[in-house]
Amino acid sequence: MPSPQQLERRTVRGAVWFGTGALDPPSRPCELKYIVFASEEEVGRAMLAELEASARAKAGDLAIVLLGGRGAQAFHRQLGELARTSRLDPLLARLHVFTQDALAPLRMDNAFSFVRDFERLLGRDFFRKVKSFTPMRTDVEDFEEELKRYVEKIWSVGGIDLFFLGHGPEPGAASHLAYIKPGAGARAGDWAGIIPISQSILEHHIAKFKAGGSPASDEDERECRAVKYILTLGPAAILNARRVVQSIVDASTAPAKRASYRRVLETEIANDPAERAAQLDENPGLWIRLHPNATSFILPDVL
Repeated sequence: MPSPQQLERRTVRGAVWFGTGALDPPSRPCELKYIVFASEEEVGRAMLAELEASARAKAGDLAIVLLGGRGAQAFHRQLGELARTSRLDPLLARLHVFTQDALAPLRMDNAFSFVRDFERLLGRDFFRKVKSFTPMRTDVEDFEEELKRYVEKIWSVGGIDLFFLGHGPEPGAASHLAYIKPGAGARAGDWAGIIPISQSILEHHIAKFKAGGSPASDEDERECRAVKYILTLGPAAILNARRVVQSIVDASTAPAKRASYRRVLETEIANDPAERAAQLDENPGLWIRLHPNATSFILPDVL
């Protein structure tokens, strides 16, 4: 992992990125593998199996990045149920848990906060048993210092072993990963960023929480609609993860995901560095195609 001294600040079109200066992705484009499951519960079980496989593949601590919103809710419920037993205790005791994105400023106990949703689904026993849980703080005064601290924490535990990703639709059949939105200027070396909020991402965020059954109050929604920034892990966090698993289970309530996911599958990614960079900035969902060990878990209605 890089050292904290290598983390450079870069601004582009209103966004602030913290990275190591790398311009080009570390690997050539890959064909994205996907597996179709019959139900969200099956997707959840497959995600749980990925967690257990990652734990078997290495000794010592294990670092994962949780996915917020609908895509991982079945997995989180299943994991929370197991945390109330002793079956996974040895694994949980090794686990460093991180989040991948957040809206800010926002109270940490707002029902539209990913942390609140994780607490609701995973339960107290899960958080009591894991080795560490490090969320992005959205109630601090200095978000830049918070993100630098966050990235350095990820580095301090040896990097990300398993990154659970979603897929967010954007206009023009584009898409975002984490909350890396189109036009934000993210580069391959960027580990985290602060992006001005867009209306499309704000509406997507609120809609997916409501669809997932989050018990939000009118006050929570008003506060959420007043946020100014997106805090997000960047392409470098995704590309340097040892394994990436993407889940897409809600095309029935977010039908734009069908066209945007199809575009990720079918886009021919350019070999020319400048042309490729423009493609990735226009459609950040393509970053997953540059990871050599990534798989999508989807339902039939995504295709």
